[in-house]
Amino acid sequence: MTLDELKYPIGRYEQPAEITVPILKEWIATIANFPERLIKEVENLSPEQLDTPYRHEGWTLRRVVHHCADSHMNSLMRLKLALTEDQPTIKPYFEDRWAELLDSKTMPITASLKMIEGIHARWAELLTHLTAAQKERTFLHPETGRIIRVDENIGIYAWHCEHHLAHITEKKKRNHWH
Repeated sequence: MTLDELKYPIGRYEQPAEITVPILKEWIATIANFPERLIKEVENLSPEQLDTPYRHEGWTLRRVVHHCADSHMNSLMRLKLALTEDQPTIKPYFEDRWAELLDSKTMPITASLKMIEGIHARWAELLTHLTAAQKERTFLHPETGRIIRVDENIGIYAWHCEHHLAHITEKKKRNHWH
């Protein structure tokens, strides 16, 4: 496999030309179902398996799980900011530096799995009940200078769920872990 295939096992995110109601429903279902699917993939992994990188010089599976908790917590906050403020400028964070912190490197994944369950329950509840006007609300990402719509961000994070889940499932396949 190429490095790009290992980094992006489902490919890079590609936004559809039009975000339709069926596409949004599919994305929201992906976000809603992510905790259950993630837990199923990691619950029987040993500490040694969790401390295995998903690719050479990549994060360990443990860090991937902790990263999902960190990233999705930030995404829920960005959604709430977009829904309650006029085009807020969101606060970016250095995900690579967060992954180097002690909790991401060594802590059991149980706390992050609980966080993911709670975050996704609340996130999916909000997403399921968004009005048409709320889907069009925006935030500014200061690193890229992009104005991002709520509905676009739903797609980005549905992809993010599948992207990191594939890091885990593909590593398990390559290593013949069941």
